[in-house]
Amino acid sequence: MNQRILTHMTIDEAKEKQFRLVSAIAREFTGNQFLSQGDVGVVPDWGRPVQTTRVERVLAHMFGTEACTLVRGAGTGAIRSLLSVLLKPGSPLFIHTGPVYTTTEETFHMMGLMPRRVDYNDGEAVERALKEDTECRLFFVQHSRQQPEDSYDLKGLIEQVRRLRPDLPIIVDDNYTVFKTPQIGVELGASHSCFSGFKLLGPPGIGVVVGEEKAIKEIWRRNYSGGGQVQGFEAMELLRSMVLAPVAIAVQTEQVDILCEKLNQGEVPQVEKAYITNSQSKNVIVELKEPISPEVIAASEKHGAAIHPVGAESRYEVLPMIYRVSGTFLKSRPELAKHGIRINPMRAGAELTVEILRKAITDVMKERT
Repeated sequence: MNQRILTHMTIDEAKEKQFRLVSAIAREFTGNQFLSQGDVGVVPDWGRPVQTTRVERVLAHMFGTEACTLVRGAGTGAIRSLLSVLLKPGSPLFIHTGPVYTTTEETFHMMGLMPRRVDYNDGEAVERALKEDTECRLFFVQHSRQQPEDSYDLKGLIEQVRRLRPDLPIIVDDNYTVFKTPQIGVELGASHSCFSGFKLLGPPGIGVVVGEEKAIKEIWRRNYSGGGQVQGFEAMELLRSMVLAPVAIAVQTEQVDILCEKLNQGEVPQVEKAYITNSQSKNVIVELKEPISPEVIAASEKHGAAIHPVGAESRYEVLPMIYRVSGTFLKSRPELAKHGIRINPMRAGAELTVEILRKAITDVMKERT
């Protein structure tokens, strides 16, 4: 098994995940309540809309946590809200040595946090850091891969931290992994998981924090503002969308595997090699024989490909995505800026994705002759 590729759910496993979410909905909602669009405002005794509260309870049940809160600012807002509760400005925290996701790095900067970098791929280095650096007050880990060589096992990493520093809060950035991997951070023993509802077909701008109740209660207390609430109708739109996400993502994962196989079988002659990565979402990285990737990406647009993301697997991303390799991966492999292309079939099949790529490369090669 390739340790660099995260384990993704099969279609049958995704169906069970969908059924589990609907069971959690039935636990919290009557039939008529679920058909309501939801209330708005800072409701007395709750500090947020009642329908939003119900949705939060559903997600807490779904992920087996004490509590859940919906916040503004998508996944970044979720991470930022939680870190501001758990850490004081200037606090040290453990992070991986890989390139940090841009908005996460900005959050560290805004709070004046002092990252202590540890190679999470090296279990001995993690053990030394946990034993020696007793000043660190939090362990932060990204579930999806930050660089091509990442191979750490999240479950084993969390267990190691729990064994050596049981006092240390463990925060998992689960963006790009919810309803894809069989379990997310909190289900593996982390204190909290943060993720974006936009990456689960939900409306833009809603972030989710699931985990221990104490910190989440403090987020609720600090967010006592009408304009800062996720309103009831928004929470309901998120929940309805999330029900559809697991199976749609599992079909997409299936097509990623098929696409990679087709490309390595030579269906597009200019492809040197193709391989699957978890550079943010699970996708195929294509390395071309010629340094023409920017031209190929531009040419693929007229044949029906999306060439830039909206929310990385959001509700708007239906067409196959043919675009540049992620910024964090380029930091470790800059040559992919000219030779590399990142491809995600999204809602399309592998056949259409191959056809578009072939046409785009043909266009570029004709222009060069």
